[in-house]
Amino acid sequence: MTTCSHNQLVLLKENEKRLRCRHCHLTIKAEELKGGHCPECYEESGVRRYDFEEIEAQEPDKVRYRCEGCNAIIEAD
Repeated sequence: MTTCSHNQLVLLKENEKRLRCRHCHLTIKAEELKGGHCPECYEESGVRRYDFEEIEAQEPDKVRYRCEGCNAIIEAD
């Protein structure tokens, strides 16, 4: 559980499948992975992590947001 108040939300447009880093939870399109490793993990810690999970496209009646503060994914109807 996080103490983040989720004040910095970014709307996620989910028309295609995306990848999420299993370490920092960055969500990114596959074609944006230029080196194949997570750019966020590399920038923060200098470690090249290649461990991603596929995120399925969202349901049409759901809206998803990502909190810039804690990287949580929030779904709303």
